[in-house]
Amino acid sequence: MSYSACVEASGIRGPSLQSAGSTDRTPESSIGRCLQTNTKSGNRRVTGESPAARRHRGDSSRMSAMLQLPLVVTAQVDLVLVLVSLLALWTRLSRLSYPNAVVFDEVYYGQFVSLYMKRVFFIDDSGPPLGHMILALGAYLGGFDGNFVWNRIGAEYPSSVSVWSLRVLPALCGALCVPLVYLLTLELRFSHLSALGAAVLLLLENSLIVQSRFMLLESVLIFLVLLAFFSYLRFHNAPTSSWFRYVWLLLSGVSCAAAIGVKYMGLFSYLLLLGVAFLHTWNLVGDQSLNVCVQCVCRVVCLLVVPVLLYVFWFYLHLSLLNRSGPHDQLMSSAFQASLQGGLSRITQGQPLEVAYGSQVTLRSSASQLIPCWLHSHKANYPVRCCHPRLIGLCVSDRQELVVDTPPRPVRHGDVIQLVHGMTSRFLNSHDVAAPMSPHAQEVSGYVDFNVSMPAQNLWKVDISNREAESEVWKTILSEVRLVHVNTSAVLKLSGVSLPEWGFRQLEVVAEKLFKAHGSSLGWNVEEHRYGTSQEPKEREAELHSPTHIDVDRKISFWAKFLELQWKMLAVKQEESEHKYSSAPLEWITMETNIAYWLHATTNAQIHLIGNPVSWGVANLSLLAYQLLAAVYMLRRRRGFKDLPDAVWDQFVCLGCVCVGGWVVNFVPFLLMEKTLFLYHYLPALCYLYLLSPALLEHTHTHLLRYTHTHTHTHTHTH
Repeated sequence: MSYSACVEASGIRGPSLQSAGSTDRTPESSIGRCLQTNTKSGNRRVTGESPAARRHRGDSSRMSAMLQLPLVVTAQVDLVLVLVSLLALWTRLSRLSYPNAVVFDEVYYGQFVSLYMKRVFFIDDSGPPLGHMILALGAYLGGFDGNFVWNRIGAEYPSSVSVWSLRVLPALCGALCVPLVYLLTLELRFSHLSALGAAVLLLLENSLIVQSRFMLLESVLIFLVLLAFFSYLRFHNAPTSSWFRYVWLLLSGVSCAAAIGVKYMGLFSYLLLLGVAFLHTWNLVGDQSLNVCVQCVCRVVCLLVVPVLLYVFWFYLHLSLLNRSGPHDQLMSSAFQASLQGGLSRITQGQPLEVAYGSQVTLRSSASQLIPCWLHSHKANYPVRCCHPRLIGLCVSDRQELVVDTPPRPVRHGDVIQLVHGMTSRFLNSHDVAAPMSPHAQEVSGYVDFNVSMPAQNLWKVDISNREAESEVWKTILSEVRLVHVNTSAVLKLSGVSLPEWGFRQLEVVAEKLFKAHGSSLGWNVEEHRYGTSQEPKEREAELHSPTHIDVDRKISFWAKFLELQWKMLAVKQEESEHKYSSAPLEWITMETNIAYWLHATTNAQIHLIGNPVSWGVANLSLLAYQLLAAVYMLRRRRGFKDLPDAVWDQFVCLGCVCVGGWVVNFVPFLLMEKTLFLYHYLPALCYLYLLSPALLEHTHTHLLRYTHTHTHTHTHTH
């Protein structure tokens, strides 16, 4: 009695390699064959035995049979897929350390990698942090300590820096894009020949090779987007009875979240995938054999909930790793800065929490500016306000000695105070007079009596806007305060306009009616806070220069930091400068531009990012041909002519949604952007066209040329 043990790698299309002794060449029957014995005695009924004894006897027979030889292993290996994968790895990973110098945008991303190694906080307004963390992971695995100055393109890497580890993860993602396109074509239900054509187009595209071999993010983005579509189509094409297919759906959601975490451009591909999934889900609603609620809930969880949670998780890792003060701190709020090690937290350590009458403080504007602004005054003939950190005294009525009571009397919401500049001893004042640069608002100045019959109006009401979250007491760093002028009900704010030369080119401070003022520019918060309780001037001066040693927890929650960082990334944009290799999106289609990535100083060796003109032209022709063919099909279907069976039409529509739709969502947004653009921004859109070209050629050959030939033959025979 002989048995065979069979193992099959399901889900891989391609030629089948079988061990000797296997006579059944049908792959679909291999699993069923594993479950059958080669003897008929196992089916015989043995009389005189109890059912339990028969089961025990059968189990013993099967166990003994499984231990007998030979053991036959059946596996499916797509040799073409293996071949293109190996070629992709060779073209992307060979001699990866060349050149041993900084190449183009490596000078940009390398700075962030160094900051990760040193755990120093930074903001990159061009995208979320996952891409930077992936590059930093490669650097970390290579032992990079962050001590390299990324100051210019062409700078030689020292021997202590593993260049290979810096570039290996983007290169690996670029290599995996080739077999992924092969598999994605199969999931679109086209032939292995079309899959090979798409893989070859990506394999031989020199712009993708160049972009993959350096510490850049486009190859990572392309890999994640292709993986998201492949996983979703694998889920969609799997039998509905298989619960394992939801693993593919989950992988699709994870890939979408990762793509958005690398670059915000991944959001457009994610929205396209959601649109395709919605159409598929809508078609399932009419199928009464399925539990529609379960199907919808699984899709919502995997494609909506999981990506949102993972997107937040990327920032949680980012903020957990970068816990030290750095060069970008000043873009963040005082509370955010105080949560980092060093920087403001070192300055404010031990200072009093509650602002009291007689306190000396710095007041910082909460307005979103590239440069932080503090309330200040110059001792000049025409006093103005500007952005520069200085101490400002808070006092009540005519008290100018700036001594707090014992115990200190805190300032509360609704209190009326006076503010006096510590260096000039002038009170913060406002009149119903037009501001010098903003005539719609009223002037704010340090009051000086020039005998012009204008009495001082230097009373301000404290309005704590976040008192419900904090308290009625004015707190250092935590409280956001609006200062309302008592006489005119105008609110102290930044106008956003710079003063001229006589104002030292610093920002203008005005008072504006509350119903006219913009909310984001009205708030102020205290950063530095000191006070003295001694009546003796020398002792009080010593108190002001020493911490109060009051331990106060000023850490803000992760959600507060997350929301603030999101706003800063979207609202605070760095100044864009013209680049000699920048280009317009329309130039990408005709490949009228290129980028010089690297130039050797002595040998004149060069690396350029430039496309393959042949495959670039094929891609453009395929895009045009699909649109024309789709228009003809739809017009004829509208007239009642069905040129294609329903299954073929669905395949054609799906191809357009994924490939043409992918090109549109990755190209059209750049037409609306006002930023410096480069040729490499077109590479994700180009990959969709490389996926389209062989599939469209197969469709034309199978359903157009063959249909025309058959129709002509039939017509001649009838005649």
